[in-house]
Amino acid sequence: MNLERVIAVRTAKTVYRDGNQCIKIFDSDYSKADVLNEALNQARVEETRLNIPKIIEVTTIEGKWAIVSEYIKGKTLAQLMQDEPDKKDEYLEMFVNLQLEVQSKTCSMLNKLKDKMNRKISQADLDATTRYDLHTRLEGMPKHNKLCHGDFNPSNIIIAEDGTPYILDWSHATQGNASADAARTYLLFWLNGDIDAAEKYLYLFCDKSNTPRNYVQKWLPIVAASQSVKGNEKEREFLLSWVNVVDYE
Repeated sequence: MNLERVIAVRTAKTVYRDGNQCIKIFDSDYSKADVLNEALNQARVEETRLNIPKIIEVTTIEGKWAIVSEYIKGKTLAQLMQDEPDKKDEYLEMFVNLQLEVQSKTCSMLNKLKDKMNRKISQADLDATTRYDLHTRLEGMPKHNKLCHGDFNPSNIIIAEDGTPYILDWSHATQGNASADAARTYLLFWLNGDIDAAEKYLYLFCDKSNTPRNYVQKWLPIVAASQSVKGNEKEREFLLSWVNVVDYE
């Protein structure tokens, strides 16, 4: 494998391109179980026939775990939004349509979103009373089994040269409530400092999915708490500030 061309550097992993292959190499201390789970998630989502890069192999390279998948040549939706600001609203609509397409699928072998959130809330840097309240709120939310991406943002969408959109990074995929996934995307726009896009996104999602806005907003404290256990200190501080927002009625 030719590992000279780096195409992305992420926390604890580096992504390379070798011809038509994309090679994601994890740090040597990265959990083997998490690598295998990510590959398994992606393989299971392939079966839904969504446009995603196909897994080629899981291997080790110089003692480090690696996932090899198809390389999709193109630009991310985030790049296109930045390069063509006059078309940002059009790209945002495409983005929401893609998310709704994902959520129209089911993938019964994936982990359940509620189970994952309960686990993360238990680990959050919050007092016991707040954690109990969040667990109670989560249990009271409707149980669904829709395919949820878990990190659906414009940088995880690549528009291929022929115009076909491909959805990347299925490491956080679960089955659960679509509005929880929408709340996560809304917070990602906020984390990126694009509050205008966050509000436009939420309007489009609710309009196209016929979902009341306050229903998605009810998920925000729960999602923020569950996401606060990862990321840097600044992100944790921001996410925890959403935990105590007033209930939306």
